[in-house]
Amino acid sequence: MDSTLRRLGGIGTTTLLALGLAACGAEPADQGGGESAAADGTFPVSIEHALGSAEIPEAPERVVTLGQGSAETAIALGVTPVGIESYEWGSDETGYLPWIHEAVTEAGDELPTQFTGADDIDFEAIIELEPDVILAPWSGITQDQYDILTDIAPTVAYAEEAWNAEWDEQIEVIGTALGQPDEAAGLIEDVEDQFAAVAAEHPEFEDLVFSYIYTDGPGTLGVLMPTEQRVAMVSNMGLTVDPVVETFPETEGTDSAVIGLENADQLSDSDLIFTFYSDPETRAEIEAQELYQAIPAIERGSVVASDDTSLVTASSIINPLTVPWVIDRYVPLIQEAAEKVDG
Repeated sequence: MDSTLRRLGGIGTTTLLALGLAACGAEPADQGGGESAAADGTFPVSIEHALGSAEIPEAPERVVTLGQGSAETAIALGVTPVGIESYEWGSDETGYLPWIHEAVTEAGDELPTQFTGADDIDFEAIIELEPDVILAPWSGITQDQYDILTDIAPTVAYAEEAWNAEWDEQIEVIGTALGQPDEAAGLIEDVEDQFAAVAAEHPEFEDLVFSYIYTDGPGTLGVLMPTEQRVAMVSNMGLTVDPVVETFPETEGTDSAVIGLENADQLSDSDLIFTFYSDPETRAEIEAQELYQAIPAIERGSVVASDDTSLVTASSIINPLTVPWVIDRYVPLIQEAAEKVDG
């Protein structure tokens, strides 16, 4: 599996391997590179980041992406990458993340070549793709990996820390790198409008308090913080994060809090619980725990926990392609769980 859940460094190995996903960092970052990045779409463009500087001489035509979310934003801007990091966990029978496959197919473009990323980046595959730019603003590439990548093509890494980028800032920096800052701003506004439309269409969501939890085997319990993208995906639809979440001490660098199963009773005011499980066997094992079952939302079944790995993946990444894909599938699940709150 992919190692991109490294962003949740406090979460154990089982969850890391099962999910292959990640949480965004809590602090906003100047992903646009400040004054050195062109704001009007002209080239050359210089984007400063934590690992160096990407000097992009002209509008890129051959784009390669690493990490998460960059491929989707590039596609939404009309630039289908020639190569993308593969994500087996979450891909469908086509071998691609379904929202990427759908968007590229609908555009009539050639599907990107997929290659291994994370700790074992297939540099040779990237070289063969002859990229004009490599986009990795929401990734975990190391300095050593970056030094190799930047010799292949200008590479845009994260502004401050690995796996630390707000979703809108990621769209902004990709728009800058591709010479489409105005179009990128339009994508951000469109995503916000889609969230607002759900909240307006479902005013009953406003009264629902939720927590997004995870486990790493029996006896464990963690809670994702409000700024984490899985949580933001839900709260942007109008639901309210349980205030108790803000009282938990964040595990450094994870955008989550490891609270332990012994503190499960602190989630008693959560109307809904959002979570994920690596497989049916693990789910049965976790749900069999007495303290876990005692969480009111778990006990009454007001839980949103899809067994569709594609949906779990998509709902973890806010970008122009995942948001509409998730809304269509998430809203019915939320409604179904909400019906059990007063049932």
